[in-house]
Amino acid sequence: MSFAKLDELGRKLEALEHALAILGADEATHMAVGGGAKRAEALSALAGMHHRQATAPEIADWIAAAEAETLNDEQAVALREFRRQYTNMTCLPSEFVERQTSARLRCEQLWRDLRAKNDWAGFQPALEGIVTLVREEAALRSEALGLAPYDALMEQYDPGNRTADITPVFTDLKAFLRDFVPEALAVQQERCAKNPPRALSGVYAVERQRELGLAMMGAVGFDLTRGSLSVSHHPFCGGVPSDVRITTRYKTSDFLSALMGVLHETGHALYEQNLPEAWAHWPLGKARGMAVHESQSLFVEKQLGRNPAFWHWALPMVEQHLGERWTINEILPHVHHVERGLIRVDADEVTYPLHVILRYELEQELVSGRLAVSDLPEAWDAKMREYLGLSTIDNPADGPMQDVHWPSGAFGYFPSYTLGAMMAAQQWAAIIKAHPSVDDEIARGHFDTVNNWRHDKIWSQASLWSTPDLLERATGEKLNAAHFTAHLKKRYGA
Repeated sequence: MSFAKLDELGRKLEALEHALAILGADEATHMAVGGGAKRAEALSALAGMHHRQATAPEIADWIAAAEAETLNDEQAVALREFRRQYTNMTCLPSEFVERQTSARLRCEQLWRDLRAKNDWAGFQPALEGIVTLVREEAALRSEALGLAPYDALMEQYDPGNRTADITPVFTDLKAFLRDFVPEALAVQQERCAKNPPRALSGVYAVERQRELGLAMMGAVGFDLTRGSLSVSHHPFCGGVPSDVRITTRYKTSDFLSALMGVLHETGHALYEQNLPEAWAHWPLGKARGMAVHESQSLFVEKQLGRNPAFWHWALPMVEQHLGERWTINEILPHVHHVERGLIRVDADEVTYPLHVILRYELEQELVSGRLAVSDLPEAWDAKMREYLGLSTIDNPADGPMQDVHWPSGAFGYFPSYTLGAMMAAQQWAAIIKAHPSVDDEIARGHFDTVNNWRHDKIWSQASLWSTPDLLERATGEKLNAAHFTAHLKKRYGA
């Protein structure tokens, strides 16, 4: 049977994906600096091997033959995803994949060194090389998929996303936030004037923060026998469902920074750990896309981690691990703090979408060739001034060098963050409607209701449905940004 051949291929590709994921996670966390060149060679060779096996010409024949076979419902949907994956992967020659993988890894390694030195001049040539490759990839994908170049890039991260749909939503959101950010800041100032916030002590040992993070990961559902927590330059969730690698970065002056990073990445990990194991070797068994993935991470960070009910439960854990006793009224001004800041990963719920929209707009300009990498610092600064009233012109480390995405060639990814935030708010609204007392459960440290809903509606569905269909089946309606703006108004408005 041809489907049996696809099934066997899926297992071989899964093994290579496992090796690539674990080597990649290790490269970003534990690998010695001197190992960079050889690790890049190894990963490049494995990526090329994976690509050659996944794009072998005979696979097209297997797919065509399997479509004439008698398949059960799961196999039929799996076959659809095999075809989608094959179409997307055959866009790129193996030689290009190897060349791009090597360049991405070397650029990312250089970024880690030069960002710390605020050295844009040293970094610019490497990023120019990446952007050249991204434009080449966009052209290849565009021709094969019949999509505009940037849409073709987004298709890899979240099938179905199109700029024609996203840009109007982001334009409206940007307009809302321009008025709402000053309102939220004014409300915050008034509250702080009435009740001056208690300062963080500023003495938080990394190991104690780590133990607190691990305790909260386990409490919200992370399986510590199938995953771990490490340190990296940029928080991420990597590895494979049976061995999920979470990372964060610590500030000894502020325990909330690392903790919120841990909760965010735990949201990603919960999705991965709860995907259907029986489908793990099929494209069907993978997460649907990065907007859905971000909805799961932001759900844990925002809908749970910044929920007052969560902190009624969490404060005793903070006291146990960090030795500080806080009241709910003392901690919430920190948890709900709104501030115009330079760093996306440290941004609050209100200003965060503006960071994403800035990147979404700039990377379209880079991909199209309308913006040169050499002009990126000035273009970034102009948008930061317009959207957040801040300047990065003499500080590229906190400007166009702050994220790992562009050095690693991940163009088309950023819109998923804010789409994910909207989807998370919509999922929370659906849970509240179905389970009105869920906040009371969270305040007692009980997360089963929330996790069972997400397991049934999102995690167990893997890639059965398109992103719009998945959200509509889960919540009963299409993407509705009103849930996100209502969430912000309720938590941060007057």
